[in-house]
Amino acid sequence: MAVVTQAKCYHCGDNCGHFPIRIQDHSFCCEGCKTVYELLQAHDMGDYYTLANAPGMSQKEEVRKDKFAFLDQASIAQALLQYHDDQETHIVLYLPQIHCSSCLWLLENLHQLHAGIASSRVNFARKEASIIFHHQQISLREVAELLSHIGYEPAISLQQLQGQSKPVIDHTKRYKLGVAGFCFANIMLFSFPEYLGIDSNDEQLRHLFWWMNVALSIPVVFYSASEFYVTAWKNLRHGFLHIDLPIVAAIIVTFARSLYEVFTQTGGGYFDSMSGIVFLMLVGRVLQDKTYQQFNFERDYTAYFPVAVTRLSEGQERAVALPDIHVNDTLRIHHGELIPADGIIMSGNSQIDYSFVTGESMPVLKEAGEIVYAGGKSMGGVVELLVIKPVAQSYLTSLWNKAEMKETPPVQKSFVHLLSKYFTAGVFAIATAAALYWQLHNAAKAWNVFTAVLIVACPCALLLSNTFTNGNILRLLGHHGFYLRNAQVIENLAKSDFIVFDKTGTLTDTRQQQVHFEGDELTYQQKLQLATLAAQSGHPLSRAIVAHLNMPARSTITGFLEIPGEGMLMGRGEEQVAMGARKFIVGDATPSDPNTSVYASIGGHLLGCFRIHNQYRIRIDQCLLQLKKNFRLAVISGDNNGEAYPLQQLLGTGTDIRFRQTPASKLRFIQSLQAKGHQVIMVGDGLNDAGALKQAHTGISVSDHHNNFTPASDAIIAAASLPLLPQLLRLCRANRYIILFAFFISILYNLAGIYFAVTARLSPMIAAILMPCSSISIVAITAGFSNGLARLTLLNKPTDESHTAA
Repeated sequence: MAVVTQAKCYHCGDNCGHFPIRIQDHSFCCEGCKTVYELLQAHDMGDYYTLANAPGMSQKEEVRKDKFAFLDQASIAQALLQYHDDQETHIVLYLPQIHCSSCLWLLENLHQLHAGIASSRVNFARKEASIIFHHQQISLREVAELLSHIGYEPAISLQQLQGQSKPVIDHTKRYKLGVAGFCFANIMLFSFPEYLGIDSNDEQLRHLFWWMNVALSIPVVFYSASEFYVTAWKNLRHGFLHIDLPIVAAIIVTFARSLYEVFTQTGGGYFDSMSGIVFLMLVGRVLQDKTYQQFNFERDYTAYFPVAVTRLSEGQERAVALPDIHVNDTLRIHHGELIPADGIIMSGNSQIDYSFVTGESMPVLKEAGEIVYAGGKSMGGVVELLVIKPVAQSYLTSLWNKAEMKETPPVQKSFVHLLSKYFTAGVFAIATAAALYWQLHNAAKAWNVFTAVLIVACPCALLLSNTFTNGNILRLLGHHGFYLRNAQVIENLAKSDFIVFDKTGTLTDTRQQQVHFEGDELTYQQKLQLATLAAQSGHPLSRAIVAHLNMPARSTITGFLEIPGEGMLMGRGEEQVAMGARKFIVGDATPSDPNTSVYASIGGHLLGCFRIHNQYRIRIDQCLLQLKKNFRLAVISGDNNGEAYPLQQLLGTGTDIRFRQTPASKLRFIQSLQAKGHQVIMVGDGLNDAGALKQAHTGISVSDHHNNFTPASDAIIAAASLPLLPQLLRLCRANRYIILFAFFISILYNLAGIYFAVTARLSPMIAAILMPCSSISIVAITAGFSNGLARLTLLNKPTDESHTAA
């Protein structure tokens, strides 16, 4: 009787049945799969099918046409959107069908399927797609329908509509672990007579146990171990020898040898060893995943930006951290401050710069009643904002990294590729040579030696030591108020040799400044006008003047303009109010003031100036003294040179101290240091030194209970943690030595493991235990050393009360 084979669907891989749909020598199981194929071919996207065999999702279950009709409702769509303007809309959708590189390729090429899609980026680990589309060409509903049409139906949950992040939970690996554990335990149970050396006279019972072991091993081989096959095969198709390949070889060889023995009735095989290998490897993978998740959780949810936002409560202003912002809170956003959450403007108007979100610096005027989105920057007067969606820390972090988003450096990528490739090839060569040797000298040991070598050798620890160490250092720094953009910043900090400080708001404590006014006696109306103008800005001197005047500033103004490093003004003609440097107000910068001064005028008439006596942060002198041992220091300031003496006392003679520096001259100074070969760290408040922060190899923005975050910075440090900067930098430098030590331990493990395996002193079962233990040990070593070093160098974590006048 002839065997009838059913064709497999070219798109999804399902059986096509007795009546397949055929196009161009390809078979399809349904009209849906055929339609997707035709769509991709029509847009020259046939390469999708070259990345994997049958990579698509089955289209047998059609999505009803009105399923996403609810996305046409503005209120529902608004809850899902991350950004929306006159031209484009940003959204992140959870696509649970994402499973392979073909999915990644197709979803990141959505723009070829519809001209309205501007871009699409996939987070493979979270199974999310960040899509930017032109809503005048395609609606949100049509985007969802397009994704569903090609097999990636968005999973839109109630949590998303309520502004809550959806945790991505995949229990597949645990199910596989459970099956492997069950089968492994029962195979061992049926093998007990052989373990105990009992010579049973009942051959039928012995053979029954053997065949039961065969049956129990089948789900282990074809289900529990499937992830090893998938990973190894996908990489092998692209000419890459993945580290899972030796494991696959060990499983197949052991299973084949065991089947041979059972079929020829020469023995019971090694089903216990094979199932034990799979079980223990899966235990190791699950433990690794748990470790990754814990590190990521602490990085994402406990190390928040040390940035504060002004919240209004019963008419009183209060600085609160980002996690403490909730829906229906009212926030006061000053000029130059970041909008931390989506909200509706309740009062005031401002130009909102969304370059942090869209990459294009085209400020948009927003007035009362309009919606503004997280990541925008207010470039006008003060606005009061009603929060309509919770702060998304992960979203702000992704925006921060977007400008610096780069692929893995070629050197690092080639290193990882070569290490995996040649390590795997070397392991196969050693295993084969060892097996041949023992085949000639003691054939009974050959298979065990071959299998043990394939399993015990593992470059995972070598590859992961850098990732684990960097991740833990980032976490520790975050817990001490020092939040880095990404792991590359650790390397940049470790290589630095020159630190440049801004003065105002960095070395000085803006909350302890003493202010007095010299000039005409101010009337109530003049005080009100000056307080209103000063309240628009987030500059430390403006905040000090607002606190000194202690007036109920108006929330709405007209004609506000702030020029960084010079001054600000509002109104026109006789009603124009201006404050700033002497040159900005008077046009003459000749007199040398003993203190920091802010001049004020109304209607062109000079009223006088606010004299501000700066107080330096407590312990900043000790901080600078320690930094001088390992770095060259400089201070640049937009103020006059009236404070040259106290700065010289702090820094000592020979330190480069520059006054009356504009934002442009600060930038040029950083460039001049870099031209001399210095690796420069710039530490500033992010207000008048954004250009210098961006130009430096590492820009550190100081946050002092205010929302002065700038995307130009590579790191943010809480003002309370600034005195700990020497210790924090020391921890970054120690990071490299911890990684080198982890590499040494990894190499030592592989040499020892291979030695004992080749000399037949290591069973495959023990090898399966040691392999995941090697990776877990790297976690323990890196975590132990970095945590211990952090405790030694950062014994006293600063508190908010650590800021007083020096």
